[in-house]
Order: sequence, then structure tokens, then C-alpha cells
Amino acid sequence: MRKLPAWYYDEFVQNGTDYTDEEEILNYDRNMDKIRDIREEMETMLRLIDLQPEEQVLEIGCGTGEFSIELSNYCREITALDISPGMIEFARDKARSRKRDNIKFINGGFLTFDPAEKQFNVIVTQLVLHHLPDFWKLIALKNINSMLKPDGKLYLRDVIYSSDIDDFDAFFSQTLHNISEEAKDIMKDDYVHHIKEEFSTFDWVMEGLLEKAGFRIEESHYQDDFMASYLCRKENKQKMSV
Repeated sequence: MRKLPAWYYDEFVQNGTDYTDEEEILNYDRNMDKIRDIREEMETMLRLIDLQPEEQVLEIGCGTGEFSIELSNYCREITALDISPGMIEFARDKARSRKRDNIKFINGGFLTFDPAEKQFNVIVTQLVLHHLPDFWKLIALKNINSMLKPDGKLYLRDVIYSSDIDDFDAFFSQTLHNISEEAKDIMKDDYVHHIKEEFSTFDWVMEGLLEKAGFRIEESHYQDDFMASYLCRKENKQKMSV
């Protein structure tokens, strides 16, 4: 764990749902199974990053571990982080029950995780970076860059708002209206909270932050004006200085 100055953002303060509560963690795990297609997410990410069996991966914000457990079938080792000790314990038990022994679960996040001298081939983070304000997103992305091997890859997927939207009142009202009936009870309150309290940013801001942090964006995909994914590569400093 990194020893941080007193002025650093406290990423362990959880905003919204209390994920120290065992029942909330169990509900989260059940709900993710209903509203996310982990298999489809996995296939999309694997196609983009071309993961090799000998590579080492870091996932930041693993939640209850479903994605890390699936990903562990395709690489040598996964290091999986989450700021919630309860989530980490739940994920560790799940991995153990599925006999996955190449995952190391650690209580930590973007700002606090200290890999010592270790560097990773690939870093993955999904639906987590929006918990940080934009200034701290840049610090987080610089940390990620420092933890990647030369030419290492970052796969980032998160809620990113399109800067082409003219009327956000109408956009968010329509988005909430479009939530499917089977997911409405799960998602509507969470989405309202997300818009009001969390720190999703614009596409042009995220692209600038990634480039400022030392990444080259190789592919970007935007969906429904509020979801984006990026495949980025760590810039070679020698190439950058030419």
C-alpha cells in the first residue's frame, strides 16, 4: 500500500451503497449477473488486447470477482484490486470455490496500490474510474502507466458522456425511461445516484487525460452517448521524444 500525503483523495470512502454489508455485497453479485453479460465483455476485451497465456494482468475494481475469475482462464496470473474488503473476501471465496488459484486479491485502488517493482502486461478497469474527480483520474492514469511494462496495454471501460449532446435534461430523462423493465428496479436508483453524485466525464476530457498520462489511444468505442471503451498502449518515451 502506498503511503500517501494528507492532501490525497481518500479512495476508500465509499459513496452510496455500503459494500461493507454482506447482504449488499450478495445483492450486488446477483444484480451484476442480471444486468451485465460478462461473457460478451470478456470476448470484446480479449479481441482488443490479444491476451497471451504467459501474460500478467491487473484488474482495478474487481467487485465480486466475476470478470477476474473468467479472465484468469486466459493468462498466467491476475492481480485483482478493490477498495472494499468485503468485496475482496467475497471474490476470494468465489475464486476458491471455482478452483482458480492464479488470482491474487488485494484491498486497494488506483491511488493506493503499490506493486513494488512489478509491472504488468495488461491493466483492465471497468466502471470504476468515474468514482474519482477528473484531477484524480489523471493521477490514477499516471499510476496505471507506471505499472505497465513497455508497450503494455490498458483496457478502460466506463460511463463517459458524449460532448455532442445538446440537451442533457432531455437526454437523461430519455435514458432513464429506456431502462428495460426487468432491470428498472435494479438500475434506476443507481443511475440517478450516478448522475447526481459520481464523477463521469466527457469524451474529450477522457481522451485528453489518457494522452496526458502517457497513453496512445489505439481504439475507442462509444455506445448510446454514455458508455465508452478504450484500448490504449503505453507510449514509448524514446518514440515520444523523437
